[in-house]
Amino acid sequence: MLHASLTVDPAFRVADVSPRTFGSFVEHMGRCVYTGIYEPGHPLADEDGLRRDVLDLVRELGVTTVRYPGGNFVSGFRWEDSVGPAGDRPTRLDLAWHSTETNAFGLHEFATWARKAGVEPMMALNLGTRGVQEALDLLEYCNHPGGTAWSDQRIKNGARHPFGIRMWCLGNEMDGPWQTGHKTAAEYGRLAAETARAMRMIDPNLELVACGSSSSSMPTFGAWEATVLEEAYDQVDYISCHAYYEELDGDLGSFLASPVDMDGFIESVVATADHIRAKQRRKKRINLSFDEWNVWYNSRFEAQGKPAEWAVAPRVIEDEYNVADAVVVGGLLISLLRNSDRVTAACLAQLVNVIAPIRSEAGGPSWRQTTFHPFAQAARHARGTVLRVEPVAPVYETKRFGEVPVVDAVATHIAGADGADGADELTVFAVNRHQSENVELALDLRAFPGYTPVEHSVLSDPDIRATNTQDDPDRVRPYTAGTGAVTDGRLTATLPPVSWNVVRLRRAG
Repeated sequence: MLHASLTVDPAFRVADVSPRTFGSFVEHMGRCVYTGIYEPGHPLADEDGLRRDVLDLVRELGVTTVRYPGGNFVSGFRWEDSVGPAGDRPTRLDLAWHSTETNAFGLHEFATWARKAGVEPMMALNLGTRGVQEALDLLEYCNHPGGTAWSDQRIKNGARHPFGIRMWCLGNEMDGPWQTGHKTAAEYGRLAAETARAMRMIDPNLELVACGSSSSSMPTFGAWEATVLEEAYDQVDYISCHAYYEELDGDLGSFLASPVDMDGFIESVVATADHIRAKQRRKKRINLSFDEWNVWYNSRFEAQGKPAEWAVAPRVIEDEYNVADAVVVGGLLISLLRNSDRVTAACLAQLVNVIAPIRSEAGGPSWRQTTFHPFAQAARHARGTVLRVEPVAPVYETKRFGEVPVVDAVATHIAGADGADGADELTVFAVNRHQSENVELALDLRAFPGYTPVEHSVLSDPDIRATNTQDDPDRVRPYTAGTGAVTDGRLTATLPPVSWNVVRLRRAG
C-alpha cells in the first residue's frame, strides 16, 4: 500500500464555489436534443414533448447552467427559424455535423425545458455567418418586456414574460477552420467587441463571453487570446476555454493525469488575460468560462467521419464511458474547483447521448453513464469555499507530463447555517491515479476541530473498463467505504486503485 497525506486548513482559501462550475451543454448535434431531452410520443414525454425521465436525471446530476444551441451548430444557425408555430418552421441543412435540422425544438422549447430542469440558460450567438444586428434582434426577442417588434413577436409566439438570459457567448470556436464563418483573431476580436458594445446599449449588465482558442493545441493558442482581448477587453467578462481528453495508444497513465494539462491550460489563459489587463492598465479581471470540457474519444470520431447522409439526429459520438473515464472526469472537476478564483463558469459537454453523462434510447429507457456520478457528487457536495490542498504523495512517470502525483485532491468548506441542518460541512474530493495500488491518505484536520466523518464514497471497480449499459445501468456506481475516527486531528482513508473518492465530515452547529 502507498501512503499520502494532505492538510486541510481554512487559511488555504481559493474562492467561493461558483454554482456555474456545474454547467452543461445542449447542442443540436446527434441525439442530444431529439430523442435525448425532447421526444414527443415517448411513453414518458410530458405535454411539451420533454422526456420526464431525462429531466429527472438532469436534476439529479445537479446541472446549474446549460449552454445552447452550440457549439459548431451555432455558427450557421438562424435563430428566427426556431420560433413561431412548429409546423411553419423551415428545415435546414446543418453544415457543422452534416445533418438535417427540423427546428421542431427551438428557442421557446429550450426555455420551457430550462425552466422545468431548474437550470440557467447560457445563450450562444452566431458570429460565424451573422453579426451585430442579428445578435441585437435575438437579445431584444429574449429579454425585452414588450412594445417592440421582436419582443411583441415573442409574446405572440406564446411567451408573455422575457426569458431573462444573462450570459451570452459571442460565437463559438471562431479560431477553428472547421467553423462556418471561421475568422482570424483580429477579425473576430473586432466583431466580438462591436457586438458586445451594441448589446450593452440594450442591457449593460449582461455577462459576455469572448471565444478563446478551441484547444491549447491550436497553433494560434495564446496569440489568439491576446489579440481578441486587445480588441474586446473592456466589453467582455469572460474568455472561453475548451478541452477534451482521451486515452491514446493505451497510455492510461497519461490519460489519468489529464488534469495536469487542464491546470496548465488555465494558467496560460489567465497569464495572457492578465498581460492584456496590465498592458491596457485596466482594473477589472477577465474570468474564464471553461464552457466545453469532457472525455471525448475524438480519434474514433475522426476515423469514422461525419454521417454520409443528411440525416435527422443521427447517432454521433455516443461514447460509452468506463471507470477510468469517470475518474478522469472527477480529476477534471478537481482542477476546475482548484481554479475557482478565475474559472467561474464551466460546461460539461454534452448533457445527453453525445459524449454525455446521460444516455437514452428512442422510445426506451435512460440511464446514468459512469461519468454521471463524480459530476453529481461534486455538484451536490462542493459548497461554500474552495480550499486548496497540496497532497504529499508518491509520483509516477507519464509519457506526456513527466512525473505526476498519484493523488490529486481539493476540498470545500461550508459553515454554519448554510450547511445541511445548520452544521458545518467539510468535503475532500480525491482521486487515486495508481493502476494497481491502494493509497492510504492521511488527512490533517487539526484546523477543523470537532469534525467527524459522515461518509467515504468511492467510485472504482476491479475492472476499470466496466461500463453502464441499457441492460445493466447500475454496473458502476459509488459505494460506501469505511473510515476511522478522527484521532489527534487526523483521519485516514483508503483510496482504491483508479478511484474517485468523496470524504465528507461535519461538525454540529
